[in-house]
Amino acid sequence: MARVVHLIVAILIACLAGARAGSEFIAEENPIRQVVDGLHEFENSILQLVGNSRRALSFARFAHRYGKRYEKAEEIQRRFQIFSENLKMIKSHNKKGLSYTMGVNEFTDLTWDEFRKHMLGAAQNCSATTRGNHKLTGVALPESKDWRKTGIVSPVKNQGHCGSCWTFSTTGALEAAYAQAFGKGISLSEQQLVDCAGAFNNFGCNGGLPSQAFEYIKYNGGLETEAAYPYTGKDGVCKYSSENVGVQVLDSVNITLGAEDELKHAVAFVRPVSVAFEVVNGFRAYNGGVYTSTTCGSSPMDVNHAVLAVGYGVENGIPYWLIKNSWGADWGVDGYFKMEMGKNMCGVATCASYPVVA
Repeated sequence: MARVVHLIVAILIACLAGARAGSEFIAEENPIRQVVDGLHEFENSILQLVGNSRRALSFARFAHRYGKRYEKAEEIQRRFQIFSENLKMIKSHNKKGLSYTMGVNEFTDLTWDEFRKHMLGAAQNCSATTRGNHKLTGVALPESKDWRKTGIVSPVKNQGHCGSCWTFSTTGALEAAYAQAFGKGISLSEQQLVDCAGAFNNFGCNGGLPSQAFEYIKYNGGLETEAAYPYTGKDGVCKYSSENVGVQVLDSVNITLGAEDELKHAVAFVRPVSVAFEVVNGFRAYNGGVYTSTTCGSSPMDVNHAVLAVGYGVENGIPYWLIKNSWGADWGVDGYFKMEMGKNMCGVATCASYPVVA
C-alpha cells in the first residue's frame, strides 16, 4: 500500500570514471550500440555499471521510463539483480499460457519484502458481519456490468508510499455514490482518513478498512474534499474542518462474509463496492487478463489490500470482477485488474461494503 520512493541523488561521476561510453564500452559491431547512443546520460551510466547485455538495456530503459534515481553504484547493481530475477519470474509465468499475463512495471526493481512494506499494510481483521445487511432481490442480473460507462467512477489515483489503500477504496466508493446521487463528480480526501480515523480501528499508513472508515465519516460529520485536505502520503496530525465537508455518510451496507452472490447483486444494481483481498507475490506484476491464484487465502485475517469493485463480466469463459486499484493509471490495465469470480478468490468477498451518502 504505498508509492515507491525514488532515491534521488545523481550518480557520482567518480563512479563512472573508468567506464566512458565509447569503443572501449561497446564495440562498433554491437547491435545495441545505436540504441545506447540515443539513451539519456542516466541510462548510459547504468549500462556502464551493469554491462551491455540486452537485459541490462531493458533495465536502463526501465529506470529511465519510471524516473528511477539510485544512490550509488552498489545500489544500481543490486537493483539490476532484483530486476533480473523479477524479469525471469515474469517471462516464466507468461510462457505458461495462464488466464493472466505479467509485465514490467514500476515495482520490478523491488523485492517482495520491499514491495509488501511499501505498498501493502498489515493484514486486517475484517469487520464485515457474519450476516450482512444487503438485500437480495429476485431480479435477473445482467450478464456484465461496468459502472465506468455511466460516468460515476472517478479517475484512478495513486496511494504512494503509504499503506493507505483503504482510504482510496473508501473515497472511490463515496465518489461513485456522490456522482450517482447528485449527477456531478467530486474528489474526496484520503488524507483526512489517514490523519483522523484512528479511533475507528484504522492505522493511517499502516492499514485500515473501508467499512471502518465509513463509520468514522458517519459519526464524525463528513469527509472533506481533496482540494481542502490534500494527500501527502504520510501520517499527519488531524486538521479536519466541518466547513470543507464534501460528502456525508448516512449509513453503510455490509455484504455477508464470503457471499459473492450478494456482492454481484450489489455491484449489478447498487453501485461500486469497496472490497479487500490478499495480495501475494506475483500480483504486483499483473498486466492483463483474469487474475487467479493458488497461494492466496480467503480468511478475513488474510486481507491486506482494499480496492473498489466497479463491475464484472466473462473473459475467455472465465467470470471475473472488474476492480479499480490505487497504484496509479500506469499499473495493470489503466489502473484496473480483473479477478476470477466464483471462488472468493483471495478473499475478495470477505470484507465488502458500500456507503449511503448525503
